[in-house]
Amino acid sequence: MGAGVNDSLACGPLDGMAIRTVSPALGAALLFGASTPLAKLLGLDVAPQLLAGLLYLGSGVGLAILMLARALLHRGQPESAVALNIPAKEIPWLAGAIVSGGVLGPVFLMSGLASTDAAAASLLLNVEGVLTAVIAWLVFKENADSQIVLGMATIVAGGVLLSLQPGTMSLSAGALLVVAACLCWAIDNNLTRKVSANDALLVACLKGLFAGVTNTGLALALGATMPAGSPLLATLVVGFAGYGLSLALFVVALRGLGTARTGAYFSVAPLFGVLISLALWPAAPGWTFWMATGLMAVGVWLHVRERHEHHHTHQPLEHAHRHTHDEHHRHAHDVAWDGHEPHAHPHRHAMLTHRHAHFPDVHHRHEH
Repeated sequence: MGAGVNDSLACGPLDGMAIRTVSPALGAALLFGASTPLAKLLGLDVAPQLLAGLLYLGSGVGLAILMLARALLHRGQPESAVALNIPAKEIPWLAGAIVSGGVLGPVFLMSGLASTDAAAASLLLNVEGVLTAVIAWLVFKENADSQIVLGMATIVAGGVLLSLQPGTMSLSAGALLVVAACLCWAIDNNLTRKVSANDALLVACLKGLFAGVTNTGLALALGATMPAGSPLLATLVVGFAGYGLSLALFVVALRGLGTARTGAYFSVAPLFGVLISLALWPAAPGWTFWMATGLMAVGVWLHVRERHEHHHTHQPLEHAHRHTHDEHHRHAHDVAWDGHEPHAHPHRHAMLTHRHAHFPDVHHRHEH
């Protein structure tokens, strides 16, 4: 997992780069965590799969509208063409992520919920973060050291404690289906990382539309009834924020942090959900809440204090994404450039060897 390859793993302060890089992951967790109490606030009495489908559909439609508004605002600019283009070689990765996380994951979850109580399912959903990290470390060779592994374990332990209730430690066929859903989402997270250099809104929009149409269609085919106008609109809005904007931020975080670290930060989403629930329905939290909060805070602290630094070589690379002309983007422009940054256009990275602190971001997916 790359332990021992660091020339330096210092316990430095949380600097501006770390704050900018971590913020999208925590923002994604906040929005997704808020979606559960907000969906509960709507009081919809619909089949779980239909609710999931509508939330996904709201994310896809909302992001499509947002992308249309952006295109009209930046009409004629080179970035508009870049934003709507996904390289052909990356389409299989995106398709795999959509099928795994947008179709198979919800189907396994809804099938498992049919024979598993909500408390047990909530506990088992913590497996997603673990499986995401394990796949990232073992299959995609993302680097990790003992501090990152410990931070991940601490955050997951907090999530387990937050959802743990008496009598939830049974392993039934339904529980195995919930774990299968977590595996699908873990695969989804790792495959999405492969396309994270592309426009985050486009990636999240495609995933939302495909998952929304599929799950809504399956639910209606199985006899579910579509809610009325106002509740339907409210559900779509919650889906836009809690699934759409959250997923777009998640893609941005994958670009800057890598899969395992993004998954770890995203694992604090249940804590945000509980906090918002307490604000909506005030109650005195028990000792498990405070212990879970402490564990998750320690886990996040272990991650943000990371300093991974060593000599490394960047292989030649061609791609397109929003960037500034930092040490990794010292290139000329084939077309007239007005000096505006950040901007997006296809560009080529020459081979470069240097040393600096870095995350396993889109430019640092090297082996150790």
